[in-house]
Amino acid sequence: MSGLRLYSMPSSGNSYKVRLLLSFLGLEYTHIACENGSAALAEAKASGNAPMGKLPALHLPDGNILSESNAILCYLAQGSGWLPENSLQQAQMLAWMFFEQNRHEPVIAVRASLRTYPERAHLATPARMEELLESGHVVLALMEEHLSSNEWFAGTQASVADIALYAYTHTAGSRGGYDMARFPALNDWLPRIAAMPGYVPLEAVP
Repeated sequence: MSGLRLYSMPSSGNSYKVRLLLSFLGLEYTHIACENGSAALAEAKASGNAPMGKLPALHLPDGNILSESNAILCYLAQGSGWLPENSLQQAQMLAWMFFEQNRHEPVIAVRASLRTYPERAHLATPARMEELLESGHVVLALMEEHLSSNEWFAGTQASVADIALYAYTHTAGSRGGYDMARFPALNDWLPRIAAMPGYVPLEAVP
């Protein structure tokens, strides 16, 4: 696949998911960086290059534009080992990806953003941060419970569910302030992802 263009926010876990899978797959693409609060982001939204007003947005050679990070992951993973062939494992993969967007990202990512972006600091009230901390530890405990008896989140090898969950989990301690020492199975899983051929860190932007 060639001629791909990715509009992504370098500091965003949702954008990182797509960059990480593209690297794992060895796919070339043109990257357009649109950092939070930048003129590039405002232009991408105004021009229609960021449909729904959000990133990432993957522009395909035929002119179609894909939005929503997990949908992009599923599209790119077609025909690769990152998408299980077994229908039950596919359903399990999707369940964890829905979990990531509905329960994980709204807590883990939000707390990190309140600690990271100065323009959001006024929202980081002690009560809100404590609520996010407690809720985040519950979410991480659910992942820990699964990983205590499974190497991956769906099937016997890594899938796009692992990428989806990795993006914000691997910085949950450093950016979100979560107590990752509570979760030994999670701490074993994180380096398994990082050790895979083609891995790139969040900071590696083309």
